[in-house]
Amino acid sequence: MSFPLGYTVMHAILTLRSFGLFLALVLSAAPLAADSNELFDHELRRLHSSEVVNLQEAFAGHPLLIINTASHCGFTGQFSGLEELHQQYRDAGLKVVGFPSNDFRQEAADEATTADVCFVNYGVTFDMFTPIHVRGSQAHPIFRELARQSQAPRWNFYKYLVSPEGEVVDVFSSMVSPDSRRLRAAIESLLDTETGT
Repeated sequence: MSFPLGYTVMHAILTLRSFGLFLALVLSAAPLAADSNELFDHELRRLHSSEVVNLQEAFAGHPLLIINTASHCGFTGQFSGLEELHQQYRDAGLKVVGFPSNDFRQEAADEATTADVCFVNYGVTFDMFTPIHVRGSQAHPIFRELARQSQAPRWNFYKYLVSPEGEVVDVFSSMVSPDSRRLRAAIESLLDTETGT
């Protein structure tokens, strides 16, 4: 059966377009390579402290749970659960790291208050740093890299599980509490991968 030339050309064009769309979908689904320099090649001051931390020395090569926090948010109570995660998994190598931010207008106006909320009200002992921007054009390079690999935080207390190589393994929204089975399973799976068990 023969087809008119116009039909054949149109069929070829549609086939090429379909293939192009398929290729674009495949490429967009492929995980983006981690840029560990963007995550770790920084020095940041600890929350309400003069101590400056070299993140490369402190965190590179460790599994991380990175959270953008706020002192006056409906999810601020998650500090207690995050501290429990820190206590439960720190000996297995997990580093819990908090970055206060006022990007959603719910952070205290001064670091002293932020520090009181974290350290006094909730007994936080995991690493907390000076407030930074976590989304938009002013986002700190750490959060730009997290967003590039996954997504920018849509609210306070987004949780990014990151491999020792700097790859975002999973992202958990504010609605996922620290005692979530899904979050704990992801942490344990990452830790098991690192220990080879």
